[in-house]
Amino acid sequence: MVILSSLKNYFQLFYVLKISAAGFKCTANRGLILQSVSSDVYQNLAVEDWIHDNMNLENRQVLFLWRNSPTVVIGRHQNPWQECNLKIMRKKNIKLARRRSGGGTVYHDLGNINFTFFTSKKKYERMENLKLVVRALKGLQPQLDVYATDRFDLLLDGNFKISGTAAKLGKTVAYHHCTLLCNADRFLLSAVLKSPYKGIKSNATPSMPALVKNLFEEDPTLTCEMVMDAVAAEYARCHQIDHHITLINPADETVFPGINNKTKELQTWEWIYGKTPKFSISSCFNIVYEHILLEVKVDIHVKHGRIEVCNIDLPEQWLPPAMCNELEKNLIGSKFCPRETTVLASALLRIWPQNYELHRKWSLLCENVMTLM
Repeated sequence: MVILSSLKNYFQLFYVLKISAAGFKCTANRGLILQSVSSDVYQNLAVEDWIHDNMNLENRQVLFLWRNSPTVVIGRHQNPWQECNLKIMRKKNIKLARRRSGGGTVYHDLGNINFTFFTSKKKYERMENLKLVVRALKGLQPQLDVYATDRFDLLLDGNFKISGTAAKLGKTVAYHHCTLLCNADRFLLSAVLKSPYKGIKSNATPSMPALVKNLFEEDPTLTCEMVMDAVAAEYARCHQIDHHITLINPADETVFPGINNKTKELQTWEWIYGKTPKFSISSCFNIVYEHILLEVKVDIHVKHGRIEVCNIDLPEQWLPPAMCNELEKNLIGSKFCPRETTVLASALLRIWPQNYELHRKWSLLCENVMTLM
C-alpha cells in the first residue's frame, strides 16, 4: 500500500516527541519503507547518502525502493573507460554515475528495480536481505527458480544473473543495495557494458561478466509495481511493521536538508571521472591519408581523470614535430575527455598557418586520439 501524503507529517510527530526534526532522525518506529518518485540516478543516490549520513538507525531499519532512467552506475573504485562504452552512452544520452559503494558496474533503466536496505552496522546482513527478495518473488510466482549465491547475486534458472549486490559500511551505519532486472533493455545493457577501449592498464576493481536475463521473461504478467509491493510486504512482515510505502521527493530540502548539495556533488566531473584510480592507456591506430596507411602510437597516463603523461609517436615529416609536441604539452593537465580535447585542439590550430593540408592532417590526428577517450 502506497501512502501519498508528504513525509512532512513525520516532522510534526518528531516535534511533539521532542526528537530532532532534522530529517528522519526519529527512532519512534522499528522500520520505514520509502519509494522515490524520481527517476534521476543522482537524486536517488543522494538519498542513500543522506540517510547514511543523517539518520539514526540504531533501533530502526529502512528499505528504499527506486528506479532510474537509462544509466550506467559504476562502483566506487572502478574505471569507466574499462567498464563501459562511453561513446554509445554519449550518443544515446545515457547517464554515467559513480556510487559510494564498491562492487561492479550495472545498467539501470525503468525496467530495473533497486532495493537499498539500511541498518546499523551490527545488524548488517546481505544474505538475509536477498533471501527476503527471493521469498517475495516466489510469493508472486511459486514456480520461479530463483536463489541467492555465495557471491550475493540472485540467479534465475540456475545460470542467469538477475541481481547484483554492493554495500557500504560506515562506522555505525551500513547499507546493502541490489538491482533486480525485471524488464530492462537487454540489448542496450549488453552494448553499454562492453568497453571498446584497448590497452588500458589499471588497478581499478574489475566487473565480473555474467549471463543476464529479465525476470519478466519467465512471467510476463508481472509488473515492477507488483514486485516492489511484494518486497515491501515481505519486508514489513519480517520487521513486524505496517506495510506502508511512503513516496518521497529526493529534491525536497524540507524533508532532506542539504540533499541538493549531495546531488550536485554526485553529478560533478570530479566525482564521476576524477575518482578513477590512476591508469594508463597504450594504443595504436591507423590513419589513411591520400592512399597511404600511417601507424600512430599513443601512450597516455591518467591520474584523477586528468592526463599526466602524453606521448604521441607518428611518422616523421607527416606533421611538423612542433605541432605534435604542442599537442602533447597542452594535453597534459587537461581532462581525459573528448569535449575538452576538441576545444584544446581547435584553439591550438588557430596558431598555425592557414594551410588546408596541415589542418586536415591535424584534424585526423586529433579525431583519432579522441577515440581513446
